[in-house]
Amino acid sequence: MTYVVTEACIKCKHTDCVDVCPTDAFREGPNFLVIDPEECIDCTLCVAECPVDAIYADDDVPDDQRQFIALNEELAKEWKPIVEVKPAPEDAGMWATVKDKLKFLER
Repeated sequence: MTYVVTEACIKCKHTDCVDVCPTDAFREGPNFLVIDPEECIDCTLCVAECPVDAIYADDDVPDDQRQFIALNEELAKEWKPIVEVKPAPEDAGMWATVKDKLKFLER
């Protein structure tokens, strides 16, 4: 099992989760984070740190978010690791409850 960042992170990109990851498994894109499944050790520490509840165990990803399992794996190969907390975007609060944000994902 590994953990997966889902749609709620798009345009929110809080990085509190990065700070607690013991394996530096997070990768950063322009407006989204992903977890490298090769680096994740299933420790669950990141789940509680996410203020928008965007992180799930791969077995628990909601049905309408299942495409994010493959997306995390794909983008983790392209994006660079993020190992330090950064400020969230100024408008993160506005995006926190928006649904259907996949179209806003920047690669």
